[in-house]
Amino acid sequence: MSESNFDIQSPPCVLCGWTDNCPEKYGEKKTYVEYNLTVHYYCLLMSSGIWQRGEEDEGVDGFLITDIRKEVNRAAKLKCNICKKKGASIGCVAPKCKRSYHFPCGLRKECIFQFMEDFRSYCWEHKPVQIFPDKESRGPSQCTICLDLVEHLPLYSVLKSPCCKNAWFHRECLQYQALSAGIFFFRCTVCNNKDKFQEEMLRMGIHIPEKDASWELEENAYQDLLQCYQHCDIRRCLCKEGRDYNEPDSKWEIKRCQSCGSRGTHLACSSMKSWEQNWECVECRSIFAKSGKYSKQKKRSLATSEKTDGTTCLLEEPSPKYPRQSPGSQHSFLLQSPKIICQNNLSPCSRLELPPSNRTTMSLSPLMSNRSWSLGKKHLRTQRREVSSILKELKQQINTKTTRLNINTENIWNTALKGFRQRNFRPTNTIEVKFTNCKNRLKTDTSGSKHLFFQLLMGHLQNSSLFEGSSAKNLSLDSQALKENLYFEAGKMIAVSLVHGGPSPGFFSKILFNCLVYGPENVKPNLEDVADTDVVQTIKKIKYANSLSSLQSTIHECYDFLAAAGCLRPITALCDKNMLVNDLLTHHVIKRIISPLESFRQGLKTLGVLEKMEMHPVAFSSIFCHKPERLSAETLCDLFTIHCSSGVKEVGGADFWIGYLQDVESGESVVTLEDILYFVTGSFSIPPIGFDPEPTIKFLHVGYPIGNRLLNCLELPITKTYESFKNKMEFTIRNTLRVERE
Repeated sequence: MSESNFDIQSPPCVLCGWTDNCPEKYGEKKTYVEYNLTVHYYCLLMSSGIWQRGEEDEGVDGFLITDIRKEVNRAAKLKCNICKKKGASIGCVAPKCKRSYHFPCGLRKECIFQFMEDFRSYCWEHKPVQIFPDKESRGPSQCTICLDLVEHLPLYSVLKSPCCKNAWFHRECLQYQALSAGIFFFRCTVCNNKDKFQEEMLRMGIHIPEKDASWELEENAYQDLLQCYQHCDIRRCLCKEGRDYNEPDSKWEIKRCQSCGSRGTHLACSSMKSWEQNWECVECRSIFAKSGKYSKQKKRSLATSEKTDGTTCLLEEPSPKYPRQSPGSQHSFLLQSPKIICQNNLSPCSRLELPPSNRTTMSLSPLMSNRSWSLGKKHLRTQRREVSSILKELKQQINTKTTRLNINTENIWNTALKGFRQRNFRPTNTIEVKFTNCKNRLKTDTSGSKHLFFQLLMGHLQNSSLFEGSSAKNLSLDSQALKENLYFEAGKMIAVSLVHGGPSPGFFSKILFNCLVYGPENVKPNLEDVADTDVVQTIKKIKYANSLSSLQSTIHECYDFLAAAGCLRPITALCDKNMLVNDLLTHHVIKRIISPLESFRQGLKTLGVLEKMEMHPVAFSSIFCHKPERLSAETLCDLFTIHCSSGVKEVGGADFWIGYLQDVESGESVVTLEDILYFVTGSFSIPPIGFDPEPTIKFLHVGYPIGNRLLNCLELPITKTYESFKNKMEFTIRNTLRVERE
């Protein structure tokens, strides 16, 4: 026993002489001033010459003080076979074994202490061991508690589950879990077996305290479960007091979804007249509809509207989140009115009522009625909204100090790489982009040029030698790029693009994304993840071999291929091909690119992006593995907030804007919705983080539309007719974009 184990300020245990106070190892250490006694609880339990002869409230947890002193005197005559000091109160129970030791010394020597029945102790020579069948794999696997690797070896530090063939644990992990879970909740983490599992763990020296689980003892541990959801999730909440406002017995009372209870709506926001009406959120309605368990509403036939084609439109009963129409209303689907803020009082107008003569109709495309398509789109939109909020949090790191990047659009990669590697570049600085080979306004247009730069950069990365695959891409193995640290730079560029308002990659394969967020060791690749067609064909030959002779013949033909992958092995049965195929897939998809992957991960850590990806993997997969959603008239209508004067409503400005978006979407225009967005913001798509500042529209007495990319503001002319409005929009946007493209 070393001198470092003694501390003058802390009295030593009367049985082992150690001053350490580590409840997880030695049990609770208590000092009884009235008895002049300090003792570790485990030292007391395991001592060979003492028993609990008293009640629980007598002495020390039922051990009488006189008995403890007798045991101390007995142990004082026994020398520890490990540290050679006196006071060894614990003896091995094996027949003819005379070894004695202190409890802490026994732990160091890997003795087994059984916290059950007679509290037996076994020395390092006679301790019980677990039997591992020879046929079992001796390769490492994951500890199902800490998820670190654990070797399949007969070691003191390794324990195997008695009820699950492939469940292995670190002894230390099991002991901590047992102390936390207690006897009522300690069980196998894989199959949930309790009795057989506890019996084996007690035999192998795991202490399972007779107490309730630690999480059950925590005060107010379940307080959050008592909270009722109080938030309006309707797309356009009409309540001026905000989405969290709840006034019982009024139209602003919040009604929760009757199925999940985790979404809500104000009664007024869903046109509900009373609390008794049932309401389900869009997510639950979609799930039930997909599963076939939702009772379909009767379809209502709407009369022929003022559409030019004269067709009749059949619509299902609208969602409760939108105002219900009366059965006899004679109008087609109306595009939701835009957000409007009146300048006279700066209050949001809940809805702009358009004159019947100016209402523009829009028929639903067949895709819009496809429930599964709608469910997928809505799910992606929800995830992307979550990503937007996360990226806005990360953007708070960005300061006002500016770093300028001089970019040549014809050599986007090298000039970007030079800019990112310059000495004064900091990801937390505000980025300003100057195109050195442009003569138009993009040369000095900070906002638009930055959007365009990141868009060109993401496009170059997608088609670069750093990635392989067709549409969904994995990392490639480029030794020169690895040597020049280009994988790190690529990850860094993507992280910077996301936080600084650029586009998302949108081309990652699921296997690449999962390797990034879950770790390559937790990912199992499929044949579809292999980019090389020759490799795919070779693996298919092995996978679909239907006899042992054909399999062995294929192995012989592919000798060099298997040797290069490190997968050469004797094949004695047809079923051996399954493990061989899995090993080949793991090598070609993951192990082969492990160095580029780690370098790429380090780059993605820039500005904390990778950390957020690991915390919210499902949300971030929506922008890494999916292209941005195609723009629609509804999307742009929702994106822009209209700042209007009191006279705009009369001249039909907002009405013209909605009508123009619908014309563009239906192909009745020479420009596209992407052209309109680019004209105002300098971006052809909505970045994951959104726009800063948020796009706005102003109706002014100007001759032609003006796109202010610095403010993301579209200034529109006030006209008397829709034809005049449309002509001015077409002329200005088409010619502005033509000049910029030239």
